[in-house]
Amino acid sequence: MGANLKEVRERITSVKSTQQITKAMKMVSAAKLRRAQDAITSMRPYAQKLNEMLRNILSNADQDGSNSFGQERDIKRVLIVVVTSNRGLAGAFNTNVIKAARALLDQKYKQQSKDNKVDILPIGKKGFDFFRKNLPANNVLSDHVALFSDLSFDHIVEVPDMIMDQFLDAEYDAVEVCYGRFKNAGIQYAESAQFLPVPKSLRKKEEVKLKADYIFEPDQETLLEELIPSILRTQFHSYLLDTHASEHGARMTAMDKATENADELLQDLKLSYNKARQEAITSELSEIVGGAAALEG
Repeated sequence: MGANLKEVRERITSVKSTQQITKAMKMVSAAKLRRAQDAITSMRPYAQKLNEMLRNILSNADQDGSNSFGQERDIKRVLIVVVTSNRGLAGAFNTNVIKAARALLDQKYKQQSKDNKVDILPIGKKGFDFFRKNLPANNVLSDHVALFSDLSFDHIVEVPDMIMDQFLDAEYDAVEVCYGRFKNAGIQYAESAQFLPVPKSLRKKEEVKLKADYIFEPDQETLLEELIPSILRTQFHSYLLDTHASEHGARMTAMDKATENADELLQDLKLSYNKARQEAITSELSEIVGGAAALEG
């Protein structure tokens, strides 16, 4: 019985120690979440408006092949950018992003995947570790795994520039991005977005006459050469900021749940400890009473 009491005491101490860690991690994630949330909520309207404007321009552009980023080609080789976090303890956040990438492979690019014509560009160690184990090594690019170390625009801009150059050189015919979209501290969901070619606005036939008509100065081709890469860089930056905020929101929620579970476990352990202690006391009293009765006899 003494050994059982000691074991329960050790478990209680261990759970309390773990609970202190989860509380601390929750507080750290909450502090980081505020900054990450401010970054994405202030940028998202700007990025969405730019993306909407880009699609409208491409929808109204002359179909003369002058816009290389909107050209649709026969899909022979695909690049999928998978944006996950570097660290775990964020619930199912990373798993959901990876599942979204796998679903994209199975549903949209199944044939290319079978022929090993799909390359994965993981940003974040969790996605890199998964695809390195499940795909051929030469199809998993490791050049920008640690991009999350610095999410400033000047630091990340080399990645979308590289992707755009590869698309223009016909190294890839389509580029998709799988990332974690941030809604609030408690809700984040995995999302897939077509990065290249730039998807055009989808309009019903009766809405064609309402298309936006832009006046270009200088000419349309010159403006698009400067405007489209800038918008695509901003859009790519928003994917990373979204994932960054989602990671901290998911981790804060996971650590909060872990702290609550530790509380419930402590209550059960304390109840078990008290029961075992009461049994030990009762057993000792019974032995004392029995011994005293035997001496009197």
